[in-house]
Amino acid sequence: MPLAVYVLGLSIFAQGTSELMLAGLLPELAADLGVSVPRAGLLISAFAMGMLVGAPVLAVVTLRWPRRTALLTFLVIFALSHVVGALTSDYTTLFVTRVAGAFVYAGFWAVAAGTVIGLVPAGARGRAMSVLAGGLTVATVLGLSLGTVLGQHLGWRAAFWAVAAMTLLAGAGVLATIPGGGARGGSAPRVGAELRALVNPRLWLAYGTTALATAALLATFSYLSALLTVTTGLAPAWVPAVLAGYGIGALAGITAGGRTADARPFPTLFLGVAGVVVISAALALAAPVPVLAVVLVVLLGAFGFATNPALNTRAFALAEGAPTLAAAGNVAAFNAGITVGPWLGGLVIDAGLGYPSVSWLGAALGLAALAAVALSARLRHGEAPAAQDPAGARAVRSAL
Repeated sequence: MPLAVYVLGLSIFAQGTSELMLAGLLPELAADLGVSVPRAGLLISAFAMGMLVGAPVLAVVTLRWPRRTALLTFLVIFALSHVVGALTSDYTTLFVTRVAGAFVYAGFWAVAAGTVIGLVPAGARGRAMSVLAGGLTVATVLGLSLGTVLGQHLGWRAAFWAVAAMTLLAGAGVLATIPGGGARGGSAPRVGAELRALVNPRLWLAYGTTALATAALLATFSYLSALLTVTTGLAPAWVPAVLAGYGIGALAGITAGGRTADARPFPTLFLGVAGVVVISAALALAAPVPVLAVVLVVLLGAFGFATNPALNTRAFALAEGAPTLAAAGNVAAFNAGITVGPWLGGLVIDAGLGYPSVSWLGAALGLAALAAVALSARLRHGEAPAAQDPAGARAVRSAL
């Protein structure tokens, strides 16, 4: 495996840490900026908003850019957005930097995936893409907890400085290992053809399922640190350990889901989403009991991430003729859920319903996702065989 593949995976780790770490820093950040915890939680949605817009736009705009130029440009802008964020005391400025950083992070994902495919032989593409996606999984397990520890001991700004430094270090690795010449595409993207391929109601139902399932998970996840300290009564020093447990659960869940998504996509979706519903409701009831709350947080990560491979495979199976925009649409759907979940969670907290209410919200959104899965399962009987069992789905799933 070329060294450049691992460098790109580490780059995803650096940027993915920023995507996740605010979930463990909301109380400290809110106190420092003089805003409520729900309003601070909107910074998580801000990041998702940037990716939501950046994915489809940069998927097309950067198609002719030289790979190394695009990757370095995105990394530098991402690092600068965190430098500005670390220096500001203004909530609005921090919000804007979160959107800007996420916008180029979405572009980095698109270009990095194409770069990895070009660096390895066809038979090694699935493995190479799993290394790239593994950067985000490691960020879930390590980056989230380490960023929380750093923020709690040195202030949330220190976590931003650390992300900026890691991103610039990743840029040095990209400069040293990625070839510098050549555009990524020899011809203009066939946007018209891809748009026509996207005119498929079942595809948009799949996108809706992705958004709902993601919102169900993020409604609870975004406020875990506040829930654990205020409702459960854990000392802040224990929060990073619990979040690390969430990450370990997520790693186990995405691994298990990856093994079943190709052969049994709908059972995987039903089991994963149903698990999120049950565990969210249980967490709302058992949040005041520390042992139960910790166990349920780990299980929430496991069932929440178990659905990801099947959600990705489903979208690509239904849009074989639109690989560029199908990928962008799937990223956008995930980030629509990441945007809506914390926003709705903030509304119920502001309404005075308490932190356990976000878990009840997650359960309700999960029920809506289950209904969408059931409708998709019913409609699939009219699909072509390729859409039900697509060739190469495992490699596509690993790429995401």
